[in-house]
Amino acid sequence: MEHPALDLSQDAARLTAQLVDFPSVSGEEKELADAVERALRALPHLTVERDGDAIVARTDLGRAERVVLAGHLDTVPIADNVPSRLDAEGRLWGCGSSDMKSGVAVQLRIAATVPAPNRDLTFVFYDHEEVAAELNGLKRLVEHHPEWLAADFAVLLEGTRGKVEGGCQGTLRVRVETTGKRAHSARGWLGENAIHKAAPILERLAGYTPRQVDIDGLRYREGLNAVRVEGGHAGNVIPDHCAVTVNYRFAPDLSVEQALAHVREVFEGFEVVPTDSAAGALPGLSHPAAADFVAAVGGEVAPKFGWTDVARFSALGVPAVNYGPGDPQLAHTREEHVEVAAVLLAEERLRGWLTA
Repeated sequence: MEHPALDLSQDAARLTAQLVDFPSVSGEEKELADAVERALRALPHLTVERDGDAIVARTDLGRAERVVLAGHLDTVPIADNVPSRLDAEGRLWGCGSSDMKSGVAVQLRIAATVPAPNRDLTFVFYDHEEVAAELNGLKRLVEHHPEWLAADFAVLLEGTRGKVEGGCQGTLRVRVETTGKRAHSARGWLGENAIHKAAPILERLAGYTPRQVDIDGLRYREGLNAVRVEGGHAGNVIPDHCAVTVNYRFAPDLSVEQALAHVREVFEGFEVVPTDSAAGALPGLSHPAAADFVAAVGGEVAPKFGWTDVARFSALGVPAVNYGPGDPQLAHTREEHVEVAAVLLAEERLRGWLTA
């Protein structure tokens, strides 16, 4: 199906509907990426670059500050919810409407309608966010073209229901392992039960008190939890191995290395094997651009519980927040939708911040 060119003259809600009608499941973003690139290249005040299905557009006005507005183009698989549908209550339904084509529509509207912002702008549209991290288009840009992402502040327009969420938690997963001696369960005294040896691991988790950390006026609550237990061979065998997978969600004042050192301390005496990790992101709300942004969009600022791509900006030394019109609780659902009023308000607030 051939889709019409993106019409950046329509408001962000109507543009969201047009974006939803471009299917762009992860790995199939090319058609939408082509349309976004064509629309941006038609704007004379922008310089446009492309890497795969990621597009970066920049103003170059010599402003004192540069801000990144970023969003991903891909969606999870469609669940009979394309094309888009607008109901009588002002809700726009469709795959990606909340996560996060409404945020992308706001980016495109700002790109088209604010040719002389009070800060230089970098617009980033990237691919493969909804799949394995090694495929992530923003990760690829960080590795291949970090200079394209250089800025003083960044806003990731992931859905936050119109509230500013600062930074994000880091995450670390480890396997805490025990070993025993295999035997027939009818003669259990001849073996050593590795599952039984895991009991102290669970006891330490049950008695653990997570930190609560204040950063830039935001309180991040940590968590250390067992998320999987593996052990056993058969119903008549004493197991000789057991592993408890533990997930540590840590405040962004810790590095991955510090988080791992803490987990090793908690489980001293056990073998701790790291399996994956991602650093958190400091909110950077003390930066003048961040303070102005919070003042412009209003409302209470909250910490981001969970990991988002703001961490990729933080790794480059760019403080970043999450802010978008979508509702994260509707992401990936068959009933995904976004409030039209929320999309229009996000567009209005960003324009006000960038033209004041």
